[in-house]
Amino acid sequence: MKQEKIDRISALAHKAKAEGLTPEELAERDALRREYIDAVTGNLRRELEHTYVVDRFGRKKKLQPKGGVRS
Repeated sequence: MKQEKIDRISALAHKAKAEGLTPEELAERDALRREYIDAVTGNLRRELEHTYVVDRFGRKKKLQPKGGVRS
């Protein structure tokens, strides 16, 4: 996610606290927040896909998703 969008989320948050948001700004804020959350969870998921656990014998084992985890 680009820094401009993150800055816009921050600006909307400050405006919401100070004076409130219009319906259009609320919709924009919600869309930007969803995009941000999707970017963070996507990055985390990609990082975990390339993570290995090393046991006490030095063997690498790829992390496996637990049951019930959303894709």
